[in-house]
Amino acid sequence: MNALIINCSPVRNGATAEIVKTASNSLSARYEVKTICIDDYDIGFCKGCRACHKTAQCIQQDDVDMVMELYEWADVIISVAPSYWADIPGQFKVFIDRCTPWCNTHEPHTAISKGKKGYTIALRTGPGMKECERIVQTIEHFYWHLEIECRGSLCLCSVDCKEAVEPRKNEIIDFCENI
Repeated sequence: MNALIINCSPVRNGATAEIVKTASNSLSARYEVKTICIDDYDIGFCKGCRACHKTAQCIQQDDVDMVMELYEWADVIISVAPSYWADIPGQFKVFIDRCTPWCNTHEPHTAISKGKKGYTIALRTGPGMKECERIVQTIEHFYWHLEIECRGSLCLCSVDCKEAVEPRKNEIIDFCENI
């Protein structure tokens, strides 16, 4: 079984990356794991042209197809996203917008294989849970349009730096045990 873990943050070495590393280490005994950082890919903004509604393909040529090949490869997809103004980071939102060709709300559309399981880990610097819940809702909405079954989420509040992940590692490992 294959697991794809996505760092949805543009920061490659912060708290989100530390959570990705912890999840990867936890899952590597049971899965072949690939980790990516969304900011490592060249993904242009959606132009809103709706050409993909007619052709099931975007007119832009960039790295979206490469990321979607990883979604196809994976049996399990785990999105790890910090709060940027109470929602997912812009880089990940741009990626989601560009996945319209795979969206199940119009025909024709392309699709990834059925049977994939999706998980979300949301984190924020403050103590309130609502922002984390908003991130989970955004990602689960995206999963639903790709027909990825939402299987669970973990919300981590008061994580303001990489060092703040260490005391939360057991929560992350426990969450991964159920994947």
